[in-house]
Amino acid sequence: MNRCRLAHGLWQLANRGHGRRFARALGRPEQTQQALLQTLLLRNADTRFGIAHGFAGIRSVREFQERVPIQPPEAIAPWIEAIRAGEPAVLTREPVRRLVPTSGSTGPARLIPWTSSLQREFGRAVGAWTHDLFARDPALGAGPAYWSISPAGPVPEEAGGAVPIGLAADSAYLGRWLAPLVDATLAVPGAVRDLQKIEAFRYVTLLCLLRAPALRLISVWHPSFLILLLDALPRHRERLLADIARGGLTLPEEEAPSARIAALGRRFAPLPARARALAGADFTDPTSLWTGLRLVSAWADARAAEPAAELAERLPGVAFQAKGLLATEAVISLPFAGRHPLAVTSHFVEFLDDAGRARQAHEVTPGERYRPLVTTGGGLYRYDLGDRVEVTGRLGATPTLRFLGRDDRVSDQCGEKLSDTFVQSVLDRLLAAARGVRFAMLAPDPRPDGQPGYTLFLEAETPPTDGAARLEQGLADNPHYAHARWLGQLAPVALQPVRGAQRAYLHAPQHRGRLGEIKPAALDARPGWRAVLTGTREA
Repeated sequence: MNRCRLAHGLWQLANRGHGRRFARALGRPEQTQQALLQTLLLRNADTRFGIAHGFAGIRSVREFQERVPIQPPEAIAPWIEAIRAGEPAVLTREPVRRLVPTSGSTGPARLIPWTSSLQREFGRAVGAWTHDLFARDPALGAGPAYWSISPAGPVPEEAGGAVPIGLAADSAYLGRWLAPLVDATLAVPGAVRDLQKIEAFRYVTLLCLLRAPALRLISVWHPSFLILLLDALPRHRERLLADIARGGLTLPEEEAPSARIAALGRRFAPLPARARALAGADFTDPTSLWTGLRLVSAWADARAAEPAAELAERLPGVAFQAKGLLATEAVISLPFAGRHPLAVTSHFVEFLDDAGRARQAHEVTPGERYRPLVTTGGGLYRYDLGDRVEVTGRLGATPTLRFLGRDDRVSDQCGEKLSDTFVQSVLDRLLAAARGVRFAMLAPDPRPDGQPGYTLFLEAETPPTDGAARLEQGLADNPHYAHARWLGQLAPVALQPVRGAQRAYLHAPQHRGRLGEIKPAALDARPGWRAVLTGTREA
């Protein structure tokens, strides 16, 4: 306990500067943002991208906007390929340490450059957030925390490139020298990410958490991740109690433990007193298992709002903090002082309005909605994330934001980020040999038990053989979809034959415009399509 409290104290001492600088910058967003931009332009003026866009001659934000067009994800693909081939100074002067996969719109996945500068930009945001968090509730530092920073489970390494692919570890977001401090505060060590089977991953995670009676903080991304983890508690009750009492770690036979997992099990000493205390606890009530738990942090905007409310209801008496907007590419907002201001000290961010005008942070209007464009130390310039945010007000002079959802025909029920263009590419392959395809559309389709999932509504004379299995395989090319399936957040995809679907689609209540304005889609994220499409008949 003393070791954990000491580590928390040192970590917060290291974050104090980030917190204070962020608090000062809230009153000076224009100057702070413009200084960030000028630093990035000066540092990368003699890169291939910088030379092509005249970075050396840019003296203002307006000149930057005139010389550098808005970059959709597909626009940076050729630059990324050059980096993968080993070419130096393509987007940034400093080396690209890794290429991190995120969901792709026109292909299975896209790769984002990860540099030391980008790491520092993430670190400034995380540092300001955690400094504010622990300053407001110092008791959070009295016990360990469970941080789920990057997705659990295996991250595939792709061969054939000069730069490694995939983020090496959660601590990469924070910096190497902070990693030992952070690790000393963790209830669940990073080795758990080695587990390949989801049930084994959940079991070992729960075992680590139950061995930490003083758990104070749980921080995850999508709330359904934690809901599914808590749901697994009752079915593993007896084995968990046995492992806690005798020490060590038992895994299912199908899970071959890595060296790190085996070493972790050897470190688990017997805790008979903890096992006896848990034997009388209600494993359906997490607050009876961790009586000192003070705060849970998770996404709570857009499609995460409903599971966030469920999670808060299941943890009465535990404070709930809604996270800000963080993507693989950049941090847009963070929790601070009870609000969610722009991460003003991290990246240069523009806000694209509905008329196509790019506004700076100090120019946006509360109540209006925008698409963020980011310029980062990772080599992204005026990059369109495809997200949509609403300005809810200001903290100091800096806008506070609320995430509304994806703005580029993307379905994102629990972090899977399926785009229309990606789904179209999957359907093209799936239906290449099918005959008489009149209608094919993927849509969210909750299962009878309420679990989120997708269904392909298909009208064809000859449907594809093993269509659902092949569709599942194709969708899994998107790493975020594969991750959501691995965690059990999404049900397996289904294939539903339909008749007369095209006419039903055109006249559906989801379409409120004229027929001539309806655009065909491989993916439609709006609810209610099962009722519309399965109730149709041939015209």
